[in-house]
Amino acid sequence: MSSEVFSEAGETEDEGPCAVIESLEQIGSKWRLVVLHELQNGERRFNELKRATDASSRTLSRVLDDLQEMDFVERRLEEDAPVATYYRLTDKGESLCPVFDEIACWAEEWLASCND
Repeated sequence: MSSEVFSEAGETEDEGPCAVIESLEQIGSKWRLVVLHELQNGERRFNELKRATDASSRTLSRVLDDLQEMDFVERRLEEDAPVATYYRLTDKGESLCPVFDEIACWAEEWLASCND
């Protein structure tokens, strides 16, 4: 996909990566999308996420660290017995919920016809 923009004089200017491409680079890995989608339902413990996503502990830990570093997910440690780690979407992460809703609508319309 080209990120070139044509000026009025017909010359091209490079604006850098397209916003869609940049967005997908941030959230576009399979596991990031799965975790973000799962956290739409509210705060979850690590093991709940592990069961819900079928990710290995190592993969889930890495993905959660990445999402936390990018400010999509917040981590909360509860030190009462038993010690538990909880994850939830930040405001930035929650802002993706309508995007997931739109993708679901698109999938219902277009992917269903692919399965016919």
